[in-house]
Amino acid sequence: MKLLFWSSLGLIFVAYAGYPIWLYFRARFRPRPVRRASIFPRVTILLAVHNEQKYLRAKLHNLAALDYPADRAEVIVVSDGSTDETNKILAAWENANRRTVILPSHCGKATALNHGVAEAKGEIIVFTDARQTIASDALKNLVANFGDPSVGCVSGELILGPDPNTASSRGIGLYWRLEKKIRHWEGLAGSTVGATGAFYAVRRNLLVPLPQETILDDVYIPFQVVRQGRRVVFEPKALAWDDLVPSPKQEFRRKVRTLIGNYQLLQLAPWVLRRSNPLRFQFIFHKLLRLLVPIALVGLLLSTFWLRKEIYELALLLQLVFYSLAALSIFRAKAGIVSRLSDIPLAFIVLNTAAAVAFFYFVMGKKAVWERS
Repeated sequence: MKLLFWSSLGLIFVAYAGYPIWLYFRARFRPRPVRRASIFPRVTILLAVHNEQKYLRAKLHNLAALDYPADRAEVIVVSDGSTDETNKILAAWENANRRTVILPSHCGKATALNHGVAEAKGEIIVFTDARQTIASDALKNLVANFGDPSVGCVSGELILGPDPNTASSRGIGLYWRLEKKIRHWEGLAGSTVGATGAFYAVRRNLLVPLPQETILDDVYIPFQVVRQGRRVVFEPKALAWDDLVPSPKQEFRRKVRTLIGNYQLLQLAPWVLRRSNPLRFQFIFHKLLRLLVPIALVGLLLSTFWLRKEIYELALLLQLVFYSLAALSIFRAKAGIVSRLSDIPLAFIVLNTAAAVAFFYFVMGKKAVWERS
């Protein structure tokens, strides 16, 4: 039981603290700075949508307002079997530099993106989603990184709309800020593991077709870029905003899908665990270890219940306090500083419960989650 306790505690520490600490020092003392340049290559902004009439007009207006030479940018929108007003909006929007691809049936995001890439003329492909708003100078800041020939993919930064009155913005928001720091440090040290799906760019000649069932294009594509010897970097000045702050339930569903995507990646690209993959170490410690944390949490609790003496008794007490604080947040207890402290345990539990559910869904082959675009 002592072995179970210390191994479980060690795994949790490495996944959420040890790896970020190691990464911070590596990025600080052995950085690989990017040689940015003021360049304006021809770009294609690619957007795959399915029944997005609620956000589409605002998104198209946002893309038209980006500070980038109009003759150097085109926009392609792929409507993936939309059945609402999406296609009518696109029909009124088209011109020489604005093109649409209408798919008659809903095939999934990966297939839609493949169709869009096939139509693209730009040497840089910029991927974005319908809901988020891109800063006017974000595209210039994103593209500037391609002045360095070693860079093959650049990730922008997503800012979640702040709402201090919700638990999700405090708990999940803290997790998201840590995640962005990790990506920034990974990019400084070499390459990030994945990109921000709402806004990232790739050299056209490095793109490979996405398997139809792909969930995480923003992880699969960057890995393919690294496999071809180029870097994936993070650009904090390329900002996109999302005003929708997810509730714990929404964040739970999103996280389940994301974590299933990590399991799926091992099937679609098993080479990510081979020694030849330059990001193998980062992938294991950034992605895979977190998938094992739910098991470690159970092992930690069981071992302390069994031992219940000296330091193990204190560890048990701390765990019970931790889970009790999460319960306060679940039942929306209003207790000042205690309530605020409870948001972090709740977010941690939500994320790790999602990891456990994702493993179950993946083993059971729940394809419905995979096909969501």
